Amino acid sequence: MVNAVVVAVILMIVLCLCRLNVVISLFISALVGGLVAGMSVEDIVTVFGKNIVDGAEVALSYALLGGFAALISYSGITDYLVNKIIKGIRAENSKFSRVTVKLIITVVLLALSIMSQNLIPVHIAFIPIVVPPLISLFNELNMDRRQIALIIGFGLCFPYILLPYGFGQIFHQIITKGFAKAGHPIDINLVWKAMIIPSLGYIVGLILGLFYYRKPRKYIQKKDLDEIDDIEIKPYVLGVTIVAIIATFLVQTFTDSMIFGALAGVLIFFISRAYKWSELDKKFVDGIQIMAYIGVVILSANGFAGVMNKTGDISSLVHSLSTIAGDNKLLSIIVMYIIGLVVTLGIGSSFATIPIIATLFIPLGESLGLSTMALIAVIGTASALGDSGSPASDSTLGPTAGLDVDGQHDHIRDTCIPNFVFYNVPLIIFGTIAAMVL
Repeated sequence: MVNAVVVAVILMIVLCLCRLNVVISLFISALVGGLVAGMSVEDIVTVFGKNIVDGAEVALSYALLGGFAALISYSGITDYLVNKIIKGIRAENSKFSRVTVKLIITVVLLALSIMSQNLIPVHIAFIPIVVPPLISLFNELNMDRRQIALIIGFGLCFPYILLPYGFGQIFHQIITKGFAKAGHPIDINLVWKAMIIPSLGYIVGLILGLFYYRKPRKYIQKKDLDEIDDIEIKPYVLGVTIVAIIATFLVQTFTDSMIFGALAGVLIFFISRAYKWSELDKKFVDGIQIMAYIGVVILSANGFAGVMNKTGDISSLVHSLSTIAGDNKLLSIIVMYIIGLVVTLGIGSSFATIPIIATLFIPLGESLGLSTMALIAVIGTASALGDSGSPASDSTLGPTAGLDVDGQHDHIRDTCIPNFVFYNVPLIIFGTIAAMVL
């Protein structure tokens, strides 16, 4: 019997590879998957619509933060700083200076990406503020943007897998709840210990990716750097921008809401009267458009996930593949990872994958004689697989939103495929090692 979930996920991936819009691909795949499972069109539409609501808050958060990022960029501060760096490189005109700047960019983006998951938990919200202004610098250095996508992708996924802080704490709590629901309660402190070995896959993948995409890649410089050089940075505008950034961070920290954090920063720009409201309004709307698309994809992915859950074919997929694997421990572990990969690729969220697979994998793992630590490694790794590489994941949508501002970075070929290859493959390898030795 054909499995509706497998059909839907494969169709979604194929449609995306054929350059069909991700949102449309999710709609079509959900419809086909539901029909294969025997659902009526009316039921599919109803389930899809109801589950969209689950992603509404995140979608609005990203849209507002995109608008806030545009206002920061409008001040000209980021363009001014980037242009000074470019002119410094051209003046010195040495290989050493270019390599030094590349190294600094790599370290800074890596640090910002990691901190966005725990120290300053804004997730992908930092990308529209930091990355678009750096595009001119990337072009000047002929940096391959696929390398940048891998750097950001590492920082968005590695921390929550291993570190029990910020989004990592949420991820670890969801795993703990999944075990409790399956009648196998665990201490949350066991999660990070069990994920040490699987997380090494991200480190190995990053090193290999940086090496593979090390060669220069030419991009068209679409921004006139001489115009940027004429920008005059006013002390008052600089002060307003700094206050807005601090306010956004503080409000988000105390309210635990990205929505109100972004609104705080936006209101400071408007109240300050540093620019005319009509000017700010236009830039704010432009910024919203940058991140609003990500929100629409997230809403669609929630609808897709709802339909896949309704089909009931995830449990039948586990049963079918576990029957094939039999009592073979190694093969069964690999099968569980494949299932986790398929589910997460479809719904685009490792966090949402855990509740789906935990109740199915834990009894299966126990029957194979897996220890508690091995079970944690399997659940954690299986749920994380696909987050790096899914067309519907905000871990890939975020980097693309920042790197494709000039239309020279393809979401599937330049973000999803590199992240899929360099992170998911090592993650399966190290995850399997962890499940076998723990």
